[in-house]
Amino acid sequence: MQAKQERYMRVKMIVAYDGTNYCGWQIQPNGITIEQVLNEHLSRLLKEDIKVTGASRTDAGVHSLGNVCMFDTNTRMPAEKISYALNQKLPEDIVVVDSCEVSDDFHPRFSKSRKTYEYRILNARFRNPTRRLDTYFYHYPLDTEKMSEAAKYLIGEHDFASFCSANSQAQTTVRTIYDCTVSKAGDIITIRVTGNGFLYNMVRIIAGTLVKIGGSDMPADAMKDIIATTDRAAAGPTAPAHGLTMIGLKYE
Repeated sequence: MQAKQERYMRVKMIVAYDGTNYCGWQIQPNGITIEQVLNEHLSRLLKEDIKVTGASRTDAGVHSLGNVCMFDTNTRMPAEKISYALNQKLPEDIVVVDSCEVSDDFHPRFSKSRKTYEYRILNARFRNPTRRLDTYFYHYPLDTEKMSEAAKYLIGEHDFASFCSANSQAQTTVRTIYDCTVSKAGDIITIRVTGNGFLYNMVRIIAGTLVKIGGSDMPADAMKDIIATTDRAAAGPTAPAHGLTMIGLKYE
């Protein structure tokens, strides 16, 4: 009698996490990562070897409200139930906010999408201990109007080599930024960037550059020259990782 063939499906998950205690998304030899934790708990839950593939390889300390990953499985558990079952096992700082079945050609990194990140700065005289893990404390005054004006020069398709760390493995440094805004509520300044993709440390370098412009006599239109030079040395410092949160992706 012929054995019944197991059902195969591809599952997409949306994952939120506090990155404070992790060495980033991607599996590393020197510490625990989000990818490692998901692989281990999914493998135990579904009783098969599961390897997730993520949309964004966030760095150590970076947070997420909506990173996307996928995996293939033969489980009979409905895809939409996996999130509920998995969340009962995961540590408190990782939550799967949605799981669903997708077509076999879906890939979180190579399917066309718009990614949104937010970088948050606590601009105050003194630190706020309740925001120490998700904001970058900067006590010098920042001109948010000038920062907002400078951010507009980033919108569009540009060569963003000035905003890319030296050890990037990207084949091209050309990216498209659809929107970049700077807003302030109380002591919190939020830099929100949406694009078709980002280079290694790109958002953190954008944040560091905007802080440099907002806190100095440098004019807002200096951003235009920084982009044009395609020289990392022309841009500002790389802002600390813990101020960065991946908000999510929208797939076309």
